[in-house]
Amino acid sequence: MTSCFLPAAEKCEEMTDLDLKHSLTGTSLNVRLLFYTRANASCAQLLSHREPFNNSQFNLSSPTTFLIHGYRPTGSPPIWLSDFVKFLLNRRDMNVIVVDWNRGATNINYWKVVDNTRKHNGADLSSIHMIGVSLGAHISGFTGANFNGKIGRITALDPAGPEFNGRPPSERLDPSDALFVEALHTDMDALGYRELLGHIDYYANGGADQPGCPKTIFSGSQYFKCDHQRSVFLYMSSVNGSCPIIAYPCDSYTKFLDGKCMDCGRFQSAGCPVFGYDAINWKDTLVQLNQTRTYFQTNKETPFCKFGYKVDIVTWNQKTHWGYLTIKLSNGQKETQVELNHKYLMFERFVKSSLLALFDTDIQSVKEITLKFFSWFLSSKCHQTVVLYFNRPLCRYDLLLEENKDVTFRPIPCEDSNF
Repeated sequence: MTSCFLPAAEKCEEMTDLDLKHSLTGTSLNVRLLFYTRANASCAQLLSHREPFNNSQFNLSSPTTFLIHGYRPTGSPPIWLSDFVKFLLNRRDMNVIVVDWNRGATNINYWKVVDNTRKHNGADLSSIHMIGVSLGAHISGFTGANFNGKIGRITALDPAGPEFNGRPPSERLDPSDALFVEALHTDMDALGYRELLGHIDYYANGGADQPGCPKTIFSGSQYFKCDHQRSVFLYMSSVNGSCPIIAYPCDSYTKFLDGKCMDCGRFQSAGCPVFGYDAINWKDTLVQLNQTRTYFQTNKETPFCKFGYKVDIVTWNQKTHWGYLTIKLSNGQKETQVELNHKYLMFERFVKSSLLALFDTDIQSVKEITLKFFSWFLSSKCHQTVVLYFNRPLCRYDLLLEENKDVTFRPIPCEDSNF
């Protein structure tokens, strides 16, 4: 079946745009389905929400993605909506349906909006991919449950926590709602959900505070929505294919930062899964494992990805010292630095410590490494071996680190060493 082009005179539909007045008084639920294809990427057409696939412009041979927004306290359309649609259509030829339930999502009474999430009607096709933001994630779950989990894929972007935390699977999103369910957590300590919801759950930067987001209430509305909204921009970046982010299976964020979760042996030759749109390539393994918790770190802005080395430290000093390190990599033209201070390390004789160093920039052909040691006490010295490796092995030995003093050296490739 082929796609049909839209007549030039066809009216372009837009998402419902409400204001604070509607937020105060509340609105009745009125779902509108806005339909996009590559032929009308910037001109939405209105579909029947009861029988969307009977529309003559629908290409049944193409996959279909539903994009479902969340709670809209002031009634304005999401700022990311048009870019998200464009990224999806650029990625592949598909039908994109934006579920406009702004009439029903616009209400200061959040609990009334929670009730509205259960009234949405969905469709049953294995080629369906539902991307739900916040409350939209649970809408996707309820839709999937109505069709006995036959929907192909559900992506939950920081699924809503209030009124859903602690609820049984029948009252929230869960892995049985689709053939493949993934959930990204970016604000689990406030607006988001904390526990596992999918076959794979990603906890970006630990799942709570996101880099670049305000830390105090004096920053205004961004303080409340930045962490929560970051989930959308992270996933959009994965759709856009800007830069792959590896998602490391791990029991906790602390273990991840300690470099204890770099081994993805359970995924065999496939290696660690990636976060986002291409995670579908790991579907069979993830579904078999049932529920997998993963972690990764990001930058504060697109393309978000960081580049990692595992750092092993063996100390030879006679006395025990506590402190942390900064590491700088340089290739003579570019440099990048990371401060490994998520916890204080104990530098003790013949004791090995491990950390994960994640840099903002990918430095190819590293020519120089600079270390700086910071101690709890002044005038501390420690004689230690430092080994850096992760995909591109780098090794070095016998470094004397003094308090707050740079030590720069050329790395020795690990294959040329005796380590």
